[in-house]
Amino acid sequence: MSEFTADVELSDIAVRDTNVSAALDEPLRAMILDLLADEALTVAAIHDDLATRGFDRTENTVRHHVNELRDAGLVEVARLEERQGATTKYYRANTVVLSYSLPESSERVVDEMAGRIEPQVADLVATLRDEYADELDAIAAEMAPCQHCRNQKYETYLLLTVLRRAFARAETYSTMSTTS
Repeated sequence: MSEFTADVELSDIAVRDTNVSAALDEPLRAMILDLLADEALTVAAIHDDLATRGFDRTENTVRHHVNELRDAGLVEVARLEERQGATTKYYRANTVVLSYSLPESSERVVDEMAGRIEPQVADLVATLRDEYADELDAIAAEMAPCQHCRNQKYETYLLLTVLRRAFARAETYSTMSTTS
């Protein structure tokens, strides 16, 4: 016999991409991503910026971490410069990792904002499900490692990925238009 019961509603979805998680297991990599979100930098410039922040690592160690981020698809070569027979690579983050906690005092207004846009988001999700049902099923099936894992939230993860990417593009465009 239960002495306590409560209705528990889903209030949030935390996304943990395994490729991103593995790449960010080293805290220094999150700092490098943060640096590369603002501008394209060379490994030497990243090394110097990290040193000014109190991270004393060799340039080869920094290069290793940049390569790990690149291999995880979080960083790309933004440009190459030829100087005196050598090629210098400039890296730029293509992903922003946010790791914050909202203040408790913000709960009411955040819930209010979420409630305000919930109908539009529900319509967007329904549209995606209607127009891309076959593609969603195929991708979710490819994500499932075995038949017994089909009940995982692969479609939810996939839809959130689509919405996050759309948000990132919209945020980029709105930032660009306000700085122009």
